[in-house]
Amino acid sequence: MQSRWRLALGVAISAIFMTIALRGLKLEDAVANLRQANYLWLLPGIAVYFLGVWARTWRWHYMLRHLQDVPMKRLFRIVCIGYMGNNIYPARAGEVLRSYVLKREHGVRVSSSLATVIIERLFDGLTMLLFVFAALPFVDLHGKLADYRPFIIGFTLLFVAALLVFLFVASRPVLAHAVYSPLVTLLLPARFHDKVLGIAERFLEGLASLARGREVFMIFGTSVLVWLFETGKYWFVMHAFDFNVSFFTLMLMNGVVNLATTIPGAPGHVGTFDAPGIAILSAAGVARSTAVVYTLVLHAALWLPITLLGAFYLIRSHISLSQARQGMAETETVGEIEPDRPRLDT
Repeated sequence: MQSRWRLALGVAISAIFMTIALRGLKLEDAVANLRQANYLWLLPGIAVYFLGVWARTWRWHYMLRHLQDVPMKRLFRIVCIGYMGNNIYPARAGEVLRSYVLKREHGVRVSSSLATVIIERLFDGLTMLLFVFAALPFVDLHGKLADYRPFIIGFTLLFVAALLVFLFVASRPVLAHAVYSPLVTLLLPARFHDKVLGIAERFLEGLASLARGREVFMIFGTSVLVWLFETGKYWFVMHAFDFNVSFFTLMLMNGVVNLATTIPGAPGHVGTFDAPGIAILSAAGVARSTAVVYTLVLHAALWLPITLLGAFYLIRSHISLSQARQGMAETETVGEIEPDRPRLDT
């Protein structure tokens, strides 16, 4: 029931954002832009995007190495499955899905791997903010920056505060345990103490990659590389259409739209991706109909290839969508699940 309400809320939010995105659009202008586009430019865009997916895989491999050394080829497959899950399930459930598959195939505890996934998302958010602040001096939004200032400031405070908390917890695990252990004992019934404390311990174990400055630098550097590759896709897809903006403008767009996708929405970030992207391009002087069509095509080119590849890998892992849903539900409910017999074949 809770998942249905969450999905309904997400669909409603996405509907509002799509209404904003398509407001005032003339259908004939949109069709003209679609017909005139050179879709061959999507091919190098998709190629450079998957370079970014490979960089994401290396980053996760680096963060997981103290838990288990999973080969890159197998981990790439799991990353694709996770991003497929993000695209078809609400509330970024693909993050839970890839932790479920990782445990099922390689025995890594869900709570430990989820800690690394949360760190990924934290550094992704910080990188998006870096893109925004780095691009703003080079992008003229014709006085419309004020519309985004509260949004940017709010996310900056949120992500910086979260980073400081995680860095502190990772560097002081004994102190962290001394803080949360009495709270668990005080606030929860006795029958839950061992399970919750165990999950907390494994979560702390997953944060170990933040314990040293070198690891933090490597994770952040890889995150910048990941999102530069994705901005490269924005750049290639732009050449399919009749407009031209600077790479910095696309960095700004990338930063803003991906921060906006943290807002709960329908699966695949429908609307929450599109409306802010169209707004940034329009403010930068791109014709609205062109901005709308470009953003929708870009969104489809980001969504479809990784979803198809992730579904293919899920099938090869002999996991059905119903098994995946059940596994994610059990993981969210009890924190850990017993894996089926591991399949380590490729």
